[in-house]
Amino acid sequence: MNIENTKAQMRKGVLEFCILSVLKEKDAYTSEILDTLKKAKLLVVEGTIYPLLTRLKNDGLLSYRWEESSSGPPRKYYGLTEIGQTFLNELNGTWMELSDAVNLITNQK
Repeated sequence: MNIENTKAQMRKGVLEFCILSVLKEKDAYTSEILDTLKKAKLLVVEGTIYPLLTRLKNDGLLSYRWEESSSGPPRKYYGLTEIGQTFLNELNGTWMELSDAVNLITNQK
């Protein structure tokens, strides 16, 4: 059994939740989202995040706008929609329940 594959699957399972959480305070462009995830040691590559952002947008959870940049081409800023905020609130509740259950089972309180 490959432990790295299992660890990657665990990270992948929470990635959507983490991206929405990053955007709950303010809109951000992809590089900012990636930097925040990397600082939290949630290893993500650009090839993973772009399709996920597109899917979240297509599902109505995110919106985006273009903004001029003083240091290059315009940037696409993503933000939560009302539906996205509601979805994130639901995920927060589910995460707390799941986290409590896993902590209880693994005796890591």
